[in-house]
Amino acid sequence: MRYLLTLFLLFAPIAKAQEVVVGLSDQEIGIDAFFDGSDLFIYGAIRPSASSLVSFEDPYDVIITIASPREPVTVRRKERRFGIWVNVDAVDVDLAPTVYALATSAPLADVLADTEDLRHSISVPRMIRSVGAPMDVEGAEDFAVAVKRIRQNNGLYQTLENSIELRANTLFSTSIPLPANLTEGDYDLRVFITRQGSVMALHESQIPVQKVGAERWLFDLAHENPVLYGLLSLAIAIFAGWGASAVFQLARR
Repeated sequence: MRYLLTLFLLFAPIAKAQEVVVGLSDQEIGIDAFFDGSDLFIYGAIRPSASSLVSFEDPYDVIITIASPREPVTVRRKERRFGIWVNVDAVDVDLAPTVYALATSAPLADVLADTEDLRHSISVPRMIRSVGAPMDVEGAEDFAVAVKRIRQNNGLYQTLENSIELRANTLFSTSIPLPANLTEGDYDLRVFITRQGSVMALHESQIPVQKVGAERWLFDLAHENPVLYGLLSLAIAIFAGWGASAVFQLARR
């Protein structure tokens, strides 16, 4: 009976106690040669649904996540052998976002129950999916931890606790910094309204991130017409070499 209750809590539908209205400072993000990151301003409001049993006097919290498309990643472990570093083990992590940001209105442990985290994959470790690790690799679970550590150190994974401002228990806002090395794709935006650790409402939408300008043109050319792209690259290299040689000759005179 206890296990059946646990499964029910994990997979039961979210009670629509509240509705979430969300707005963004940018509906899409363009990446060009001068892109050095961006601050995405997110704001919104909570309004009770017609059948809501939760009043505005009941305290709630807000969790916001932004995730790039999750992709498989191969993690390799190096060891020093005969004076050089070589790859000795490799583990395929099934799915992991390249960029992930998590913002909360209070400490994460206070606003999110572990069962809800398991159900929605909100915390950074739960966003990294690694199952079926090879049994012959010692400490295979450490490879998923390494993905988290490396990407956190590179500013790609962020946990921004207490960064969401709540006003009058109905309005919320925050600014999430996005790194300069964004990957293209449709980023998932999720806004959770929680009360005593339980998810009361969920808003989901997507933010397109794509190259624009000359970068978009070169990217499309490389994938749609690789022969022309190669010839263009060769011509640019020849012209750059000739130009450098001409400048050097003028400097010698």
